Amino acid sequence: MSQVTETQTISVVKGDDFQVINKKVIILRRFMRNKLAVFGLGLFVLMFLFGMFGQYFTSYTPTQIDYLALGEEPSTTHFFGTNAAGNDLYAQMVEGVRVSLLIGVVVGTTSIAISAVYGCIMAYFGGWIDRVMLFLLETMIMVPSLLILAIFINGQIGKQIQKTVPTWIVLSSVLIVFGWMGPARVIRAMAQSLIGRDYVKAARYMGVHPFKIVLRHLVPNIGSMLVLNFTTGIMIAVLSEVAYSFIGIGITYPNYSLGSLISDAAQQLNTLPHMFWFPVIFFFLLVGPLSLMNDGLRDAFDPTSMSVGKIKKSKKPKSQKSASKIEEAEAQEAGAAAPSTDPNPDAQASTQNEEA
Repeated sequence: MSQVTETQTISVVKGDDFQVINKKVIILRRFMRNKLAVFGLGLFVLMFLFGMFGQYFTSYTPTQIDYLALGEEPSTTHFFGTNAAGNDLYAQMVEGVRVSLLIGVVVGTTSIAISAVYGCIMAYFGGWIDRVMLFLLETMIMVPSLLILAIFINGQIGKQIQKTVPTWIVLSSVLIVFGWMGPARVIRAMAQSLIGRDYVKAARYMGVHPFKIVLRHLVPNIGSMLVLNFTTGIMIAVLSEVAYSFIGIGITYPNYSLGSLISDAAQQLNTLPHMFWFPVIFFFLLVGPLSLMNDGLRDAFDPTSMSVGKIKKSKKPKSQKSASKIEEAEAQEAGAAAPSTDPNPDAQASTQNEEA
């Protein structure tokens, strides 16, 4: 046992030829080895760029009407064609992708932040605080979010709110309120396994404030789960937006989203099929890459693999390699030019025979 430890120590101590790879670098390399995950990341970046900067490639706005191109097929003037009213479908697609992305990112980020803090507080304090917070969490799960959303979108209260607040903000707020409970329960269970760690006990004995312990010691140590829940939260938020908008309680006119565009085009699938297929294709191009990225991140954060890094032999700079080659060549030339000090055995034998 001591020999194995000594061998491992020697291989690491020789710092001139070896270096230890950081854990973050290992996770990044695992993710980059997953070709499907990298492909999904590239598609997601392209969709993000399309939603943010696609409006600069057309002179039409989503609500602008071209009376000379009612229900036109895709052309050089209207890249994705127009709808029955003459609106440019490309401009509407740009706004739809941007709104769906905004909803996904806002809901995913806010929901995972709330669930992380709430779950870690439950696990840290325990006792009656944990029971009360768990009761509130389970009560929120039983509330019918669909009914609340319908009231805020189509009810009188919602119409008054939408006069000053965009519809996507109202929808995002409802999705945030009812979207953080599930991850909070999982985070609570994982944080409970960290309460007994030495660094948490040491922070308690030193008198560190409980909320600082939660934010500095518990939340960062469940970072892998938070990253996975973040990508999953974006995907679920986009799916929810499309589903709610399709049934008429999500994004409404004058705002556009992928769900509202699919809902408007579903009734004209036979007459104007391009109105339906473009939003559907972009919907899959947005949700599919998120699923591929989530699979790649899950494999990269796999706890069964090595998490301490591995030893990698460092490469010598080219200048050192060229200098060593020059030194070797000079040493060979010097050895060849030096006179031989050892006598020739054949010459010694012939001399001894002559003397005899």
